[in-house]
Amino acid sequence: MVDFTIILAGFGDVFTPINLLFVVFGVVLGQFVGAVPGIGPVMAMAIAIPFTFGLDPLPAIAFLVGVNKGGLVGGAVPAVLMNTPGTPDAAATAMDGYPLARQGKPLKATKMALFSSITGDTFSDVVLITVAAPLAILALKMGPVEIVALMIFAFSIISGLMGESLIKGVIAAALGLLFAFVGTDPEHFTPRLIFGYWDLFDGLALPSVAIGMLAISEILRRMSESRGGDGKGLSVTDTGNPEDRRVSWAEYWACRYTLLRGATIGTALGALPGIGSTAAAFMSYAMTKASSKEPETFGKGNLHGIAATESANSAVVGANLIPLLTLGIPGSVTAALIISAFMIHGMQPGPLLFQTQGRLVYGLFGAMIMANFVNLWVGQVGLRLWVKVVSAPEAVIFSSALLLCFVGVSMATNGLFGVGVMLIFAVIGLLMHSFGYSMVIFIIAFFLGPQFEKSLAQATALLNGNLLNIYTSPVAVALLVLSVVSIFWFLSKRTNADADMTNLGVPNGETLDQKGA
Repeated sequence: MVDFTIILAGFGDVFTPINLLFVVFGVVLGQFVGAVPGIGPVMAMAIAIPFTFGLDPLPAIAFLVGVNKGGLVGGAVPAVLMNTPGTPDAAATAMDGYPLARQGKPLKATKMALFSSITGDTFSDVVLITVAAPLAILALKMGPVEIVALMIFAFSIISGLMGESLIKGVIAAALGLLFAFVGTDPEHFTPRLIFGYWDLFDGLALPSVAIGMLAISEILRRMSESRGGDGKGLSVTDTGNPEDRRVSWAEYWACRYTLLRGATIGTALGALPGIGSTAAAFMSYAMTKASSKEPETFGKGNLHGIAATESANSAVVGANLIPLLTLGIPGSVTAALIISAFMIHGMQPGPLLFQTQGRLVYGLFGAMIMANFVNLWVGQVGLRLWVKVVSAPEAVIFSSALLLCFVGVSMATNGLFGVGVMLIFAVIGLLMHSFGYSMVIFIIAFFLGPQFEKSLAQATALLNGNLLNIYTSPVAVALLVLSVVSIFWFLSKRTNADADMTNLGVPNGETLDQKGA
């Protein structure tokens, strides 16, 4: 039976001054870093996690959620004004946002992006709040055998949907599992793979691995690619017509079906492990253009194009937490980072979280809804300020980010050893990116490794040491069959894609963009 007292208490916790303050702070910081090309909410979340160590769980997690939500809104600013997306998912927004800004309507374009983002995000949050608890109850009925099969299915989906190839995705997942086994054997409590470094007795610290691969490697890569541009874009005051500075209710309402379609696509894709907001944005844009009576207007400043992409990419945020909170499986790298915050505060995401920390979960839901309203307010007020942020010198941005990474990891781990681990994984991240291996798959597999090993040991014991006895669990058998089917489907899909590339005259391993098509 649902305990409404816990639900109401959780939602009420959001309105304490300290929690509201961190929600606002997170959204402001998220919009700020989203507006800076080269940083983005993922890097900001990775850097911010160690600094939440001294906070209570709810303000810490609400702060990170605010950073994520605000980052998606801020990413649209440089996409519209400079045709340079602040985040990867904002690339689709630039397709119509930048042409509209070139027509002297930059404020209209950025405000449409803001309103669409809030709409999609709120839709996704409502779905999360509605379905999370029932799914958690269903997940509690799963034993170790079913959990192992579910993780194998998740690995197959994530490996197929991310990265350049299924094989590279599987290799990245295997590497993540390998590094997850560093430390103590959970069955016999004996050290392994520590090579004499007793600092590794408890395993590799997740903050060191995540920040090294996601933040440090990205900063170094962008520094190497930097050309010292001046960052100048369009000015939001370049329009003289008051109607071109706002989005009227009639214009917003005319996009209602586009917004609903984008929010639905983003929510559906976000609930599946491995599919990010970038894929949702481009899929929504393509479907909106295909269903439009005037497809030729897309790419020339159509408000529906902005509405389609921003509603879809923001809807992924809430949906990403569905597999995280119900199954303990992160659906994206941002969800994996939020799991880091849970673990720092001594909590294990999964279906038991609703029983042991129900008030905290519903407090998180309340913080997500509150962050949407704050996002709307901060976006309206801070638009002109974020335009100034676009032109910030890269030298200042990257050096500050590096400093925060070093300080944050040294605080969250065992000092300089944790910093050294971070630098090692920064190099590993650079190598993986260079050879086309997904760091996201690596991080998710690294996090799931200990739970996978523990569940596998328990499943083996339950099956009397013979994994062939898995037929006694129809759910596990069904999940394994789906894993095999998904692998063959991804392989056939990539084979067909390679054949299409060959027909277009693109050599194997080379994309259309590389060819210049």
